Amino acid sequence: MSASGATPPATQGQAIAAELIAVIVAVTDGDPRILTIDAGQALPSGPFAASHRSLQSGLRSWVEQQTHHPLGYVEQLYTFADRDRTPGGGKRTVSISYLGLTREVRAVGMPDVGWQGWYRYFPWEDRRGQSTADAIRPHLHAWSEAAGDAATRRERQQRAAVTFGDGSAWNEELVLQRYELLYEANLVPEAPAATARVPGEPMAHDHRRILATGIARLRAKIKYRPVVFELMPPRFTLLQLQRSVEALAGRLLHKQNFRRLIDQQDLVEETGEMAPESRGRPAKLFRFRRAVLAERAVTSTRLPLARSI
Repeated sequence: MSASGATPPATQGQAIAAELIAVIVAVTDGDPRILTIDAGQALPSGPFAASHRSLQSGLRSWVEQQTHHPLGYVEQLYTFADRDRTPGGGKRTVSISYLGLTREVRAVGMPDVGWQGWYRYFPWEDRRGQSTADAIRPHLHAWSEAAGDAATRRERQQRAAVTFGDGSAWNEELVLQRYELLYEANLVPEAPAATARVPGEPMAHDHRRILATGIARLRAKIKYRPVVFELMPPRFTLLQLQRSVEALAGRLLHKQNFRRLIDQQDLVEETGEMAPESRGRPAKLFRFRRAVLAERAVTSTRLPLARSI
């Protein structure tokens, strides 16, 4: 796997094709969602063509062609170039992935295009309630015990404990490591000798691996950059903001601590409007202070939005 932005050199005697793939994220009613094609089985993607002015323009072209959804905020995510990504030993494919943040717009007249909750693919990552991670640990334990020697058995046990929080704190950013451990243990359908014992919908090719990378990037980024506001409507309540951060992180936050942090960072301002609530008194509406981006760029101050996660 190569670092983001670095395209590996061509392998002598083997043709290489470049694929552009998009992880497009929205948060709707407290549910983190991704834009998919092929009835939820794949992410928008397409080959990089000579007619494309740049990688990003090629990505935008494919996403808009396949989904009719315009892209807003986009950043390069990762370059996937593993040799085993190409089945059958044919043309080697290098996938250049991007993370995009937007607000959900339903695709009209495109039955195979739609928004899916990302916990449909990674149910063990949602720890806001009863987690399915508890049901996965026995399978990982059995896989560890099946190792051929004591050293491998200890190494497997340690990885399972760290990634799935067995005896240690749960790290919400280890999304890719958890998926790859389940892949290695043949517990997901995409694995070569899969027993498919754990919940979670598979995706075509290695799209679920790429999605895991996007989720991990976003979970890390919301802690030090105000990117969550790319997913929020122009006006929102503080509860809506908290629920969106919780949805992305997959864990609950302390209400008072969260609001104190937002106030300390001076990220939002009141609009003077109120939002009617289904229960209780109306809540104040806020908007993101975009001026904070320029202010913090000057001082190089980090924005630990989710420090309390």
